[in-house]
Amino acid sequence: MPRMKRMRRTAVTLTLLFACTGAWAGTLTTQIDGIDEPLRSAVAQAAEITQYEKKDVTAAQAKRLYDNARAQIVKALEAYGYYNAKTDGALNESGGGWNAVIHVHPGERVQVGDFAVEVPSPAREEKAVAVALAEFYPRSGQVFDSAAYEKSKASVQSALIASGYLDATATVHKVEISRSANRAAIKLRWDVGQRYRFGEVMFEGSQLNEGFLDRYIPWHRGDFYSQSRLLRLQQKLIDADYFSIVDVAPDKEHAQGFEVPIRVVLAPAKRNLYTAGVFVDSDIGVGVKGGWTRRWVNARGHRLKAEALIAQKQKSLSTQYTIPLPGENNRSFNFGAIYNDTNTNTVQSRSFRLVANETREWQGFTRTLGINYLTGDFTVATIKGNSNVFYPELALECKHADDKTFDARASPGLLSDVKLAQVRGDAKWIRGVGDNARFIARGSLGASYVDNFDLLPPELRFFGGGNNSIRGYAFQGIGTPLAPELVPVAYANCKRDKSLDCSNLVIGGKNLVVASAEYEYYFRPNWGIATFVDMGDAFNSFSSYANRIGTGIGLRYRSPVGMIRADIGVPVHDPDGRHGVQLHLIIGPDL
Repeated sequence: MPRMKRMRRTAVTLTLLFACTGAWAGTLTTQIDGIDEPLRSAVAQAAEITQYEKKDVTAAQAKRLYDNARAQIVKALEAYGYYNAKTDGALNESGGGWNAVIHVHPGERVQVGDFAVEVPSPAREEKAVAVALAEFYPRSGQVFDSAAYEKSKASVQSALIASGYLDATATVHKVEISRSANRAAIKLRWDVGQRYRFGEVMFEGSQLNEGFLDRYIPWHRGDFYSQSRLLRLQQKLIDADYFSIVDVAPDKEHAQGFEVPIRVVLAPAKRNLYTAGVFVDSDIGVGVKGGWTRRWVNARGHRLKAEALIAQKQKSLSTQYTIPLPGENNRSFNFGAIYNDTNTNTVQSRSFRLVANETREWQGFTRTLGINYLTGDFTVATIKGNSNVFYPELALECKHADDKTFDARASPGLLSDVKLAQVRGDAKWIRGVGDNARFIARGSLGASYVDNFDLLPPELRFFGGGNNSIRGYAFQGIGTPLAPELVPVAYANCKRDKSLDCSNLVIGGKNLVVASAEYEYYFRPNWGIATFVDMGDAFNSFSSYANRIGTGIGLRYRSPVGMIRADIGVPVHDPDGRHGVQLHLIIGPDL
């Protein structure tokens, strides 16, 4: 009996010993060679063994993972055109673990032989479909790549749907691989069905009058369905700024007679929008700017907007009431009032302006046509004046990769103290240079006819100098000098009123020429340096034009509150002998 017990104990001990030996674990490492990046990383992700890299596994687990990895890598290579790939290697025990070495022999990539992608007319002539077919990859003679094939097939399908063929189906989609010939045959054929047209457009969730949003629809009922037009409608409604949610989708389930209704689901945005910010601008000083927008005043979509700016050298308050007339040309009628109080070294003025205009899209521009009435008192180069000017105005603005603006205004003398005709054009062009730099060019041209320049308000005169003009010169520091006979009067005024500045007596000009070239280089994602050359003049006659050149260096920082621009500029060979250093600083948005 004792002997039997001893035998049982021995058997249990041996069983436990063998069990512990079979469950012994060690670290697994993997080495895959024979192929280069990025293909090596791509197939490694498909091999389960890489998920256990530097983890403890048993001998049985290591062998299973190694055997499976070879098959998984061979299968993964097929997606990249390697259908005759082979692997070999070894699973070696080393250092208390296992090292799996897998040698990959990819072989030659399969090339496309027979190639047939069929889309019937007239669908294949649609621009989006034609582009998708022309860009189909791979084609005959090219290396077969299953991911590229699937992407190209999806592009053709998407182009058909986007062009109105909502029932389009690939009835034949075959890829036949001949491993012995190392060739792939592609055969695709679509049954496109009937082309759909636009049906009724249904707006849901709008707070505006029924029928008002119909003005935004960029098609007529019965036109061929187009996904690009759907996106255009969605963008128009987003830009209208009435809604927080804009979802535009075809309702194919309720299509009748191949007319598909369009369902537009909307949710109102917050009715009141408030904005506020602090800025530093070396032209007008430290200030705050705030605004209030009533996104819709009534169910007809009218808007009301008010903005206020308070800075050391300028204060302004403006309101604008807008009556939108959306449509193809996106018209609106605007009525506004602007109060402005300016107190710079050159100009001190208080003015009030009433504005009524119509804006619309025209020939790629935003065109503004309206009338203005400007009245106020002013002091320029210590000489006081006041005037009333009534003038029509035409403005054209275009914004693409570059910015272009053109303004023209005229005052016929009715309700005006001066007769005025004036044009101005501004352009800005930005070009990237490599990954970390850009070149900026800008220019301004202006010309005026005025019968009595002394009565022209400073808002309608041209000045040079400052952050966005000719750097190296003070803000409004460039212009026609004060008439010699008035210089003694100016000095007398400065003696009586110490707040006036007689260091640079300029009165602006009838004409303006400004050109600028700037190069910015970003040595870190948010930090950059700049160098610039600005030139031009504000003058009354071309015979008195004196080219002013300013140059310097600058620092750029993309901060959470906007771009910070700090430039140091100096005049170069100034015709009047002016010299010195000017700091041009903007923290926050350009004003």
